Amino acid sequence: MIEIQAVKQDRKDRSRYHIHGEGEEPLLTVHKDILIRHELLKGHAFTEDELAAIGDEDSRYRAYIKAVAFLGAKPRTSKEIEQYLQRKEFEPEHISSAVERLESEHIVDDEEYARKFAAQRIKYANKGRRWIKQELQQRGVSKQAAADAADAIDKEAEREAAVKAAGKKWRSLKGDPIDRKRKLMGFLMRRGFPGDIVKDAVKSVMEQAAAEADDEEDGLLLDN
Repeated sequence: MIEIQAVKQDRKDRSRYHIHGEGEEPLLTVHKDILIRHELLKGHAFTEDELAAIGDEDSRYRAYIKAVAFLGAKPRTSKEIEQYLQRKEFEPEHISSAVERLESEHIVDDEEYARKFAAQRIKYANKGRRWIKQELQQRGVSKQAAADAADAIDKEAEREAAVKAAGKKWRSLKGDPIDRKRKLMGFLMRRGFPGDIVKDAVKSVMEQAAAEADDEEDGLLLDN
């Protein structure tokens, strides 16, 4: 058995404590929650195996705490959390433990993340479902969850996004109307909009452009 001789708070990270035995170097360093859970107090004794298990538990807990802090800025996918913890050099088993705990507590939910992400991209980025599906997969969302989120996108909201994107692009295109139409269709297809929505958006924008041209012509005739 190894008896704890001293417990010292870390000077930089006040949430962590150094557990000392007879030597100068600490037996282990743990988060205060782990210290309380296992009653790592002066005079208490533990076997080497028990201390090793507590150290391993602390590593898993540190990974979890880091992940929760990372989530504080904005929602993340499981894959993004894994990559973040890998950069922090946590062991693979501790990373898996942290992600599994976050998922079991519903703090991380890739399917919910995918649905919200898709709705926001349609509304604010004017991107189509195919583009959004690809973005979700790049963020580590499974193919099925990404596909489900894309399929759930409101068709009318997507059409409005396409019309908005088309209207902005149309004003910057050069060439005759046929050439501009071809370029606009290609632009919308690259942004991930389905073919039927692309056709509707292009038709809407061209009709609007024609109406504006007629209004300008009428105005000139009245001026004359």
